[in-house]
Amino acid sequence: MKLSRRGVIQGAAAVGSLWALGCASSSKSGAGGTDADTGAQGQAAKVPPPGKPQNILILGGTQFLGPALVEFARSRGHTVTLFNRGRTNPSLFPDVEKLQGNRDPSKDTGLKALEGRKWDAVVDTSGYVPRIVKASAELLAPNVEHYVFVSSISVYKDLSQYGVDESSPVATMTDETDEKVMENYGALKALCEKAAETAMPGRVLNVRPGLIVGPDDPSDRFTYWPVRVARGGEVLAPGDGQDPTQFIDARDLAAWIILGVERRTKGVFNATGPSQPVLMEDLLELTKKTTGSDASFTWVDTAFLDKQKVAAWTDMPVWVPRTGEEKGLGRIGIEKAVATGLTFRPTADTIRDTLAWFKTLPPERQAKLYAGVTAEREKEVLAAWHQEKGTAKAG
Repeated sequence: MKLSRRGVIQGAAAVGSLWALGCASSSKSGAGGTDADTGAQGQAAKVPPPGKPQNILILGGTQFLGPALVEFARSRGHTVTLFNRGRTNPSLFPDVEKLQGNRDPSKDTGLKALEGRKWDAVVDTSGYVPRIVKASAELLAPNVEHYVFVSSISVYKDLSQYGVDESSPVATMTDETDEKVMENYGALKALCEKAAETAMPGRVLNVRPGLIVGPDDPSDRFTYWPVRVARGGEVLAPGDGQDPTQFIDARDLAAWIILGVERRTKGVFNATGPSQPVLMEDLLELTKKTTGSDASFTWVDTAFLDKQKVAAWTDMPVWVPRTGEEKGLGRIGIEKAVATGLTFRPTADTIRDTLAWFKTLPPERQAKLYAGVTAEREKEVLAAWHQEKGTAKAG
């Protein structure tokens, strides 16, 4: 099965969640334990006491990673201001200062609300086009000490090998003025990083997350598995279970970013997890244990799924086969970020919290997952698999 970079991006874009690739509101925000592989209750991460309170501007801030950033920052005694268009979750955080405008200076009131204001740091969660990142970074540069840009592991030119690290080459574009995000997501993110660093040399933290997961994820790109496994019965499982997976809870990512603001961390960092590789089999078995499910997993090989047009990452979320040009998505080098304090709560906690959050959604939303195969399609593929293998049940 060939998982194309364009397929990864289109799958996320279909549910309006490019940032979930790395581009959650919860009272449990904060750095957690590190025993992410077994799901056991890990030791609480040693989070240093907060120092001087910071005034932090978040560009975006009202969906998924944004609220997690706000909550952790406020738990540390920092003051937060949000800048966005005021269209997504406008009632969220009623006691937080909100400035309205447009990241694109040519539209609406543009960046006027930011003019003449000072903040200690900026966290940019919503930059996809270098021209737009350049505009905000240049405007804020005289009055801001630190700029955090949330980028993506999609910036890398070659993800066909394991162990891609921050020194690996990034994607490039022949025409750097081309702003088609669908076609050039990774290269544009790389140019956004460059734009921020050019505007504020030596003052930028470029964060490259992988798949961001957890409560409040509107993409269902991880949520599918807790929901499906909890339902029980025979579950279509992709591959042979030995493909490595990587993801990071939005709350852990938010905590590390805010700690980076406090420490004025600079440079480029991959930010995904867990601390040790988790195989797809481990993830599904842990999900079964955590949800108390009676699920049974039928592992269906990649070739058959390909023939059935069941795609990795979208139809089978989280999963990336260990063959093909994108296999490196399952094992990105994260040693640099871990050395600076990136920690991971137990995966069981993420599974449990994600399922609990999903159950609070309206029934019509729960009835329609945005990732993964439908129940009907799953039955069809399983029936075809059993027929081919001669394992169909009688009657």
